[in-house]
Amino acid sequence: MRLRNRLIIMNFLQFFIWGSWLLTIGAYWFQNKNWSGTEFGAIFSTMGIASLFMPAIAGIIADRWVNAERLYGIFHICGAVMLALLPAVKSPDTFFWVMLLTMMFYMPTIALAITVAYSSMKNKGMDIIRDYPPIRVWGTIGFIVALWVVSLSGFETSSLQFYVASAASLGLGIYAFTLPKCPPLGGGHKKSLVETMGLNAFKLFRSTKMALFFIFAMLLGAALQLTNAYGDTFLHDFADIPAYRDLIAVKYPAIIMSISQISETLFILTIPFFLKRFGIKKVMLMSMVAWVLRFGLFGLGNPAEGLWMIVLSCIIYGMAFDFFNISGSLFVETQSAPEVRASAQGLFMMMTNGFGAFLGSRISGIVIDKFFVLESGVFDWKGIWFAFAAYSLVVAVLFAVFFRHKHEPEAVKNYQH
Repeated sequence: MRLRNRLIIMNFLQFFIWGSWLLTIGAYWFQNKNWSGTEFGAIFSTMGIASLFMPAIAGIIADRWVNAERLYGIFHICGAVMLALLPAVKSPDTFFWVMLLTMMFYMPTIALAITVAYSSMKNKGMDIIRDYPPIRVWGTIGFIVALWVVSLSGFETSSLQFYVASAASLGLGIYAFTLPKCPPLGGGHKKSLVETMGLNAFKLFRSTKMALFFIFAMLLGAALQLTNAYGDTFLHDFADIPAYRDLIAVKYPAIIMSISQISETLFILTIPFFLKRFGIKKVMLMSMVAWVLRFGLFGLGNPAEGLWMIVLSCIIYGMAFDFFNISGSLFVETQSAPEVRASAQGLFMMMTNGFGAFLGSRISGIVIDKFFVLESGVFDWKGIWFAFAAYSLVVAVLFAVFFRHKHEPEAVKNYQH
């Protein structure tokens, strides 16, 4: 089999695993278990906790002792075991610890998948800038397919979604051992502990501009998890209202939510134009405004006459997600010295997927329980979404006022080529 096809399978399964439960675990939690929002926030924070240290640890192991593809396979097999244990968990506290272990195995595989792809493509003489994006897009397709499989199978509120993810993880874990060998390359290089852990990138905080950027990356990273955590169960709750119960959006919310991922694949193609025309700051500001619209439209919409607003919100998600992540990565690339560039990208991910995801998940769960649960025990979804929109608006205004960066088209051109 050609290398391109082998890597497509890897990327497809990598994100199929995540898509099998990430957007539907909220429906399982609130519709099936009826555990609290605070406890659910803790569950979603496990991704942030694991992202703080596991990618760095996995990187050290792959650099020094174990082939990247073997470590990748081991992590996925261990993750399959943890996913298979989740349906048997009876308490939210135990669920937290099992999910934390699951995320400790899964989160580093995202970076390891990139390592395997880049290493094997370089060995084959392939052009990574040209050839990798068409391969990576199959990861998003895998995520979408997983959402549709779980939704059409009726597993959105069922623990069976975790078995789907577990089977895919086991299959990918075994498949990983057939991938091209990626032996450790860093064993002969002596590095300090600070360099090994990527902590030398923290010196970027000496720059006021970079410090502000990473702070806003953390604040926006908190928003990234909110629709992942609550979007699906928001639509499921309309089933308690007779007028909406039999509508397609209520029966198959994951399919509606998958529009967000479809939009994501399309907005990726527009990024070069927007970056060249408007610059990084304006593109990132567009992302922040898009988050305001994303949440606001959810607050105004419903599965009947307001379905168009929910669909529009999902389309806007592509801009909200892609414009921040891609332009943010570009900003880090152009502002960091070559010797800390890789570590700086790791720091960017740590602030968004680590600290941001952790704080957003934990605080949102606490706030929802305290302010947005009605006396009947029903969630005040309109209030929840408007609160999230207000938060995003405040972040956008502060970013526009305090963040200073001059647009340099040449930097964008150099990055693209």
